[in-house]
Amino acid sequence: MADMKESNGAEVIPMKERVANEDDRSSNPDAVVLRRQVGLLECVTIVVGVIIGSGIFISPKGILENTGTVGASLLVWLGCGIMSSLGALCYAELGTTFPKSGGDYVYILEAFGPLVAFLRIWTSLLAIKTGTMAVLAIAFAQYCVAAFYPICEPPQSAVKLLAAAVLCGVFYLNCVSVTWTTRVQTVLTFVKTIGLVIIIITGFVLLFQGKTTHLKDAFTGAENTDVTKIPLAFYAGLFAYSGWQYVSQITEEIVNPSRNLPLGIMISMGLVTVIYLATNVAYFAQLSPQELLNSNAVAVSFGQDLYGKMLWIVPVFVSLSCAGSLNGSLLSDSRGVFAAAREGHFPTVIAMIDVKRRTPTPAILCMLPICLLMLMGDSVYSLINYLSFTGFLFIGITVAVIPYWRWKFPELERPFSVPMIVPISFLLCCVFVVGVSLYSAPVECCIGLVITLAGIPVYFLFIYWENKPQWFIDYMRTFTINFQKTFMVVYQEKKTY
Repeated sequence: MADMKESNGAEVIPMKERVANEDDRSSNPDAVVLRRQVGLLECVTIVVGVIIGSGIFISPKGILENTGTVGASLLVWLGCGIMSSLGALCYAELGTTFPKSGGDYVYILEAFGPLVAFLRIWTSLLAIKTGTMAVLAIAFAQYCVAAFYPICEPPQSAVKLLAAAVLCGVFYLNCVSVTWTTRVQTVLTFVKTIGLVIIIITGFVLLFQGKTTHLKDAFTGAENTDVTKIPLAFYAGLFAYSGWQYVSQITEEIVNPSRNLPLGIMISMGLVTVIYLATNVAYFAQLSPQELLNSNAVAVSFGQDLYGKMLWIVPVFVSLSCAGSLNGSLLSDSRGVFAAAREGHFPTVIAMIDVKRRTPTPAILCMLPICLLMLMGDSVYSLINYLSFTGFLFIGITVAVIPYWRWKFPELERPFSVPMIVPISFLLCCVFVVGVSLYSAPVECCIGLVITLAGIPVYFLFIYWENKPQWFIDYMRTFTINFQKTFMVVYQEKKTY
């Protein structure tokens, strides 16, 4: 089944090669591979677009609540930016050392074996990644629908229906074209950045007009701060910065990844850190600490007395921020699922590529039903809370690949490398975050650990066990062939236009 198109005329084929990229054309001109069409600008917009979501509109309250002072909250924002930048630099080295799509799944697979890698993709597909996309769709829908219900809560049925619609739209876009997906991502990133720049300019105009009351004595009351809550402030800040690791999942589609991947990550993290700090300074130019703590939508509270009839632009920008994060997340996360299927950790049918569009369509589509199911109940938030602990745990395991790989393969060529102090520092930060999670929410962490470990019997039953019953093998083979024929019909219809 090296070339499924020749054997049965299907429009999608499985990728069995361990590494598949356009460089393979020199040895096999007929190879169907993912195209390298993501440049430096797209790398930057993917990282910035995924990071700047709802966090900058939610986390300021959580950080201030746990630090107690304006000055301390700004320092936490800066610290979280530095910590996230260290992690991003580590992923840049890993992405250039292992030039394969899949991100942390691939790095863990190469260093620590298939079981740990499977547990990573198991938790991601089950809740972490799919749940995050469902929440982003809900946030997008809530801000959109709220415009039609100014004095009351919008009906949840309308919110969830719109959330399902935007999910289907984003999934369709990702299936159709990588080029258009990245173009939309670029536009949404610029729009959301412009929205924050408007807030920043407004805030700094107020500062130049002398409204510096809340920033003059930024550390007043610091002596009353409960230091045991500082870790929780960092936890809220890291939530706002989450997403810096996503671009490494599409390494095979990046033009000149040894240059564009690390450069794109460094530009993105510097840009996001500056924007976040400036936005928070702008918030405090207008809002007192108590007003910020009493607000459920910080950006809306900021603009209520400043923008007047133009206040509607704030929820629009928030909605587009969520849409951009959703689009960028799907673009990256689907490549992790694709890589896992290519390694045999998911059915072969998921490791197929659309010949015409060069998109991993099955890997994208397999995530859609999970996201839609999460919209039907309220369990999505609980699942994310349970598994956020394991998310940081696996990020720490991923970064541990750097010192381990340098010890095991010191002569390995590394197009980009960081000083050893960088991964060591970030590993200590991960230990800190995991420890805080266990301390602040031990029950949720234990439930998350149980869900993660539940993947072990799944791994041994469906992957490790080679002598599966013949009926199961026949069923999977028939399913794969029928799936290919179905896609062949769909894509032939589109060729007629």
